[in-house]
Amino acid sequence: MTARVIDGKAVAAKVREQIADVVEQFRNQSNVEPHLAAVLVGDDPASAIYVRNKERACEKVGIKSTLHRLSGETTQAQLLDLVQQLNSDRSVHGILVQLPLPQQIDPIAILDAVTPLKDVDAFHPENVGLIVQGRPRFLPCTPRGVQVLLAESGTDVSGKHAVVLGRSEIVGKPMALLLMQKGETANATVTICHSRTQNLADVTRTADILIAAIGSPEFVTGDMVKPGAVVIDVGTNRVNDKLVGDVAFDQVAEIAAAITPVPGGVGPMTIAMLLQNTLTAAKLSVDS
Repeated sequence: MTARVIDGKAVAAKVREQIADVVEQFRNQSNVEPHLAAVLVGDDPASAIYVRNKERACEKVGIKSTLHRLSGETTQAQLLDLVQQLNSDRSVHGILVQLPLPQQIDPIAILDAVTPLKDVDAFHPENVGLIVQGRPRFLPCTPRGVQVLLAESGTDVSGKHAVVLGRSEIVGKPMALLLMQKGETANATVTICHSRTQNLADVTRTADILIAAIGSPEFVTGDMVKPGAVVIDVGTNRVNDKLVGDVAFDQVAEIAAAITPVPGGVGPMTIAMLLQNTLTAAKLSVDS
C-alpha cells in the first residue's frame, strides 16, 4: 500500500479563491475593507517568515494587512498598550500576535488582552469556551484547516476513532474539541495522547485517523500506524536545514491510506483559515 498524498497547497488555493470572491462581495456591499493587524516582537527568523506569508496571503484575497514590528526589548506594558490601541481601532478587524514572544513577556497576558471580537487565532478564553459549547465565533486556524483537509480528501470522520498526539492549546486540545462535536467532519470518538501516555504505540495503532502535533521530528514511525489509517502531520521541524514533520513520511506512507506532507500539507491551510476568520471578524463588525 502506498498512501494517497493530501495536497494542502491545492486545497488552500481553492479555499483562498472562495474567500477572495466573498471578500469582494462583502467590500462592495458594506464598503468595509477587512483588515488584519499582525504584531511581530523581536527577530525570530521563523516568525518573520510566517508573518510574511500571512501578509502575502492577505494581499491575494483582498484583505488589508498591517505589520507592527517591535524590538526584542519591548516590555509587556508596551505590547499591552499596542494591543489596546488595536482593540480600539475600528478599522482593524483581526489582531494576530505572532508567537513565540520574548522571555520578558507573558504570552497568556497578551493573548487574553486581545478583544474576543478580533481574536482571529481563537485563543481567547471566551472564544475557546464558545468552541467547547459547539457555537464558535471563530474556529482555531490549524485544527479547522485539518478538518477541511479531511473533508476535501473524502475522509469519513463520523464514528471513527481519531487519535490526537499532543495536548497544546493551539492544536491538540482544540483539534479534539472540533472532532468530537456534532456536525460535518466531526462526530468522531477522540483519544488524546501526550508525553505521559503509556503504551503509546498500542493506542496510535487503533486510530482510523491519526493527527500528529507534538513537535518532535519524525516521531511517528510505521509500526505506530494502523494499516489504512489517514495520517495528518501538523509538525514543522527544521532538521539539518530541511523541514520535516512529526511523522516519518516514507515509512508511514507505505502503511497509511492517506497522508499529508511537510511542507505543503497543513501549513497552507492554517493561513487560509486565518483569512477566513479575518473576513468573519469584519462581518461581525458590520453586524454589531
